[in-house]
Amino acid sequence: MKLDCAIIGGGPAGLNAALVLGRGKRNVVLFDDNRPRNAVTHESHGFLTRDGVSPNEFRRLAHQEIGAYPSVSIQQARVNEVHKHNDDEFELIVDNGTTVLARTIILASGLKETLPDIAGIHKFYGTSLFNCPFCDGWELKDRPLVVIVEEGSAAFHMATLLWNWSRDLLVCTNGHAMFTEEQKAALSKHEIQFVEERITALVGTNGMLERVEFAAHEAIARQGGLVAPRWDPASPFGEQLGCETNEMKGFTVDRLGRTSVKGVYAAGEVVAPSQLIVSAGQGSAAAAGVIWDLTEREFSA
Repeated sequence: MKLDCAIIGGGPAGLNAALVLGRGKRNVVLFDDNRPRNAVTHESHGFLTRDGVSPNEFRRLAHQEIGAYPSVSIQQARVNEVHKHNDDEFELIVDNGTTVLARTIILASGLKETLPDIAGIHKFYGTSLFNCPFCDGWELKDRPLVVIVEEGSAAFHMATLLWNWSRDLLVCTNGHAMFTEEQKAALSKHEIQFVEERITALVGTNGMLERVEFAAHEAIARQGGLVAPRWDPASPFGEQLGCETNEMKGFTVDRLGRTSVKGVYAAGEVVAPSQLIVSAGQGSAAAAGVIWDLTEREFSA
C-alpha cells in the first residue's frame, strides 16, 4: 500500500506533523531512529503547559497522544535511502529490511552538531553550557558567563543577545580574530570582556563550569554560558532530492513547509535551528500542507 506520507524524524516537528496528519485521516508512518540532538538536555523550555519537561517525557506523551489515531504508525528504525520515482511516489529503504512507498515525505530529521575542539567541553554541555539563550537563558541569568564561538560573525551577536540575561560576559573566539574595531568598541562600552586567545581547557566539577583556561591569557572564572556548535543536516535526503537551501544551510520552505521539490516538505531544525515550540509549529504547518495538497489533488482528479 502506498501511504499518504512518510515522516523522517521523531523530534517535535515530526511528532506534531504525525498528530495533525492522523487527525486529518491520512495514512502515515513516522520513522524515528532515537538519536536526538538534545540527548544531553535535561529540560526543555518555552513550550506552554510543558515548560521544564524532559525530552524523554515529551516524547512519551507525544507517542501516547498519537496512538489515539489508528492511521499513524511509529517505527523505531532508520531510513537509509529515499528515491523519488515521480511526483506522487517516494520509495524509502529502511534499515529493518522494509521498503515503504509514500505519496509525500516530510523531512524532520533535525541536525547533528559538532562542538568546538576544546578540552573538557563535553563535560559541561547540556548542564552549564548551552546553545540557545531562549531555551536556557533563565537558568543562566545574572551569572558570570562565557560565549564561545569559533566561526563567522555570530560571536558579537550571541554576546549582544546573552547580555539580556547577564551583564557579566566573556566572549571567546578560541584563537580566531573575528571582531571589527567597531564591535570591540561596543563590547568594551558595555564592559563585556573578549579574548581571542586559544582556549586550552574548560574546568569545573559535576558538569558545572568554573573557569576558562587559555594558551597565553590568565584563566577567567565563569559559571556557565553559550557555545555555538557547527550544525549539519542529520540526514542527506533533502540534498539528494535537490531541495533548495537557505542562507543558514537549511531547506527553503513556504508557510506550509513545502520545499522546492514537489511532494517534499520540511519542518523543524532542517529549516533552521529553533526552539521546541517553533519546531512543533512547523511540523503542524507541514502536515497541513500535505493534507491541503493531497486533498486538492484528489478533489481535482
